Amino acid sequence: MTGQFHHISVLLNECMDALRPKDGGVYLDCTIGGAGHSTALLSLAPKARLYGIDRDADALAAAEKRLSTDHPGADYHLLRGNFHDARELVTEPLDGILVDLGVSSYQLDEAGRGFSYHGDAPLDMRMDQRQELTAEVIVNEWPEKEISRILKEYGEENWAAQIARVLCDRRKKERIATADQLVEIIDASIPKKFRARDDSHPARRTFQALRIAVNDELAPLEKALRDMVRMLSPGGRLAVISFHSLEDRIVKNSFRSMENPCTCPKDFPVCVCGKKPLVRLTPRGGITASSEEIRDNPRSRSATLRVAERLEDA
Repeated sequence: MTGQFHHISVLLNECMDALRPKDGGVYLDCTIGGAGHSTALLSLAPKARLYGIDRDADALAAAEKRLSTDHPGADYHLLRGNFHDARELVTEPLDGILVDLGVSSYQLDEAGRGFSYHGDAPLDMRMDQRQELTAEVIVNEWPEKEISRILKEYGEENWAAQIARVLCDRRKKERIATADQLVEIIDASIPKKFRARDDSHPARRTFQALRIAVNDELAPLEKALRDMVRMLSPGGRLAVISFHSLEDRIVKNSFRSMENPCTCPKDFPVCVCGKKPLVRLTPRGGITASSEEIRDNPRSRSATLRVAERLEDA
């Protein structure tokens, strides 16, 4: 860990209200990061048991340092792995699960990690640095059509085909190895008059798409959410924070399908499929950051929290 792991926990109070920490409860922070949410949870319930999962070794080291300092003697267990595999990593019933799908401030700000489009950073973007696939491999070795697809699907980039075309032309001359090189390619691909009018960086969508592809963030998410609901005790809650529309759509649709799994035609007078609701949504819609939080932490602007409670008879 080359720099200090710094991350401001988003929707902290709202998450604590959702999870309702209690002494004797068992909780899982699926993306523990710098342990901001976990520290708050143990402050409210010092006799709770806490599990924390993260793919990032730097995050786990920071979490261990913070928890051992702020809560010496607390019952916590840190596990390196992917939260998609939470059901295999943690086997006891849980009273609450938190998933923060965002990239940490440390990962964004630490140039060597390659998540940011600012500066002469390597094109890495791995949350788990043990894996082989990096953003550099994608931009230099994947076919143009596949690059265009992930920019369109994962970045919702209107200029995906043009960016992929220019990128593949450039990589014939030299390997694209840094953020600056990629930003210059994107800059050359999007006509200035068509750029975003919301002051967002023209490379934001491309870098988001590459990060999602490198870390396989979307494909396993729906199954992971269903697995986590099954890990909850009756009345336990799953709280998920997402930061872009692709993730939030998966979370919202997954929660709704677990709340109303009936597959009977709408004109049937009674349900005959036998599928029972697994959860209730509390609240039904998403929770977003207050204006005060957005002022203090601009990265919270895009955050949405959704909460599902495991039903007693599910």
